Amino acid sequence: MAQPNYKLTRYACFFSYLSMASVFVLPSMLFTTFHETYGISYTLLGSLVLVNFFTQMTIDLIFTFFSRLFNIRATVRVMPLLTSLGLLIYALVPRFAPQYAIVGLIVGTVVFSMAAGLGEVLLSPLVAAIPSEHPEKDMSLLHSLYGWGVVGSVLISSIFFLLFTTKNWFYLALFFACLPVIASILFTISPTPNVNTENNTNSTGGRGKIIALCVICIFLGSAAENTMTNWISGFMEKALQIPKAVGDIMGLAIFALLLAVTRVLYAKFSPDISKTLLISMIGAAVCYIVAGSSSAIVLSFIACILLGVFTSMLWPGTLILMEQKIHTPGVAAYALMAASGDMGASVAPQLMGIIVDKVSSSRFATELSQTSGMTPDEIGLRTGTVITAVFPILGTLLLIYIIRSFSKKDRLKKADRAA
Repeated sequence: MAQPNYKLTRYACFFSYLSMASVFVLPSMLFTTFHETYGISYTLLGSLVLVNFFTQMTIDLIFTFFSRLFNIRATVRVMPLLTSLGLLIYALVPRFAPQYAIVGLIVGTVVFSMAAGLGEVLLSPLVAAIPSEHPEKDMSLLHSLYGWGVVGSVLISSIFFLLFTTKNWFYLALFFACLPVIASILFTISPTPNVNTENNTNSTGGRGKIIALCVICIFLGSAAENTMTNWISGFMEKALQIPKAVGDIMGLAIFALLLAVTRVLYAKFSPDISKTLLISMIGAAVCYIVAGSSSAIVLSFIACILLGVFTSMLWPGTLILMEQKIHTPGVAAYALMAASGDMGASVAPQLMGIIVDKVSSSRFATELSQTSGMTPDEIGLRTGTVITAVFPILGTLLLIYIIRSFSKKDRLKKADRAA
């Protein structure tokens, strides 16, 4: 029997990941607009990020325990359409019922976050299930497309805002809502590879320990990546006093570009993933501290965008690490990893929002602003950025343990073989 041609399936996965980027980019670029137009506090804006990733995490956990109940082929067809529906709700409710703007934003976020959760659970194992001579490169390339999607979304959004202002942001959301339909069509006309849907995440022994360590690692890595992804636009505008268009294009776009390029370079050269993750965590911690504490705008700016390099492999790299240590992890393992990553991506930006609000409204910030020349918002944003360094610092310590633990196991295996 002839082997199915999965070329179009791979393209469907790639385009789905590409088009998914807009649901993460657009909200973060509009934090200030929502705050000024609808009077939504920064804490509530941070809560939108929390809703986003909590919804994804819920989908991830459902797949962790009930993956065998889902028809994978049907689910991947519907998944992009949920993205479109969510963006439509997100755009139209604030437009036609501004008094319920926050309700529309929350409901829309829930719907397109369901699609994002499905994407995290299904796209990686689908690509891994497609026969390939270089599966690690395919995985890294898949996740690099999110970065390219962010770059494209930022550039399109920035040009749109320059031409039509942020007041007409909902038209841009309607445009982004059309793109996932293409992915749905591609999934409909392409074959679907067989994916392991067995729930084997509760295995004992070495497998269970590896999964547990990777789950913690992806939580910390996702927290490090997504805090800056969600706050870089507001940080540059309010803390660094950089015009929004310049901050979005030169900040968020370059951050995403470096994230994508680094993932492509990993796909090309495939260095040791454990060492790559360790260096990435160390670099991310340094960048957060410099970005938040440096009085030099240029240095803070460079630290922000360099986080695109250092955080780029923290999520996909942990998946690759799991795949190297466990043969055919299965959808349930990917779902559990995605759940942990989403938890990190929700907790950290929300924590940042709480810190910004608390510090900005404190007497400390008021008094410091009178002597430092910084606004209370700037003081709050810088404080939150420095505190975020705790996630990659903990990640560094965890990876040192992982590397030593795996090295010890490898030595024991060699000794057993020699005996």
